[in-house]
Amino acid sequence: MTDASSTIYVLNGPNLNLLGLREPEIYGSTTLDEIAGMLEDCAQELGFAIDMRQTNHEGMLVDWLHEAQAEHARAVLLNAAAYTHTSIALLDAIKAITTPVVEVHISDPKTRENFRHISYVGMAAAKTVEGHGADSYRLAIEAVAAGEV
Repeated sequence: MTDASSTIYVLNGPNLNLLGLREPEIYGSTTLDEIAGMLEDCAQELGFAIDMRQTNHEGMLVDWLHEAQAEHARAVLLNAAAYTHTSIALLDAIKAITTPVVEVHISDPKTRENFRHISYVGMAAAKTVEGHGADSYRLAIEAVAAGEV
């Protein structure tokens, strides 16, 4: 059994429950469940446990960030989806905790619509991994394991 300090929270925001169906030309055909399986295998190889969650509600993401801090998580991988570009509440929550947060995106927001070029999450995140499809999550876990965050 792994202790809390070896747990990485993987928090996913709105509409990511529709991965595999939603705009596959942007997000690919990999489902969130498939990403979870890939992450569990990768994390186990690196000595970590994954606590993966998804919500369509901004306040739930804030609560989970607070919980990650309270539970002494090693890190949080956060794909806040559209809340990335709108949520000062998430920015404040990330700034309020000492648990390192890695911003994760399947696509590269900087190559998309102008409103996606601003990342409130990125303003406080320790690192950003974006544009590698589902592999963005794996690369983020590897960055945590390498001590980059």
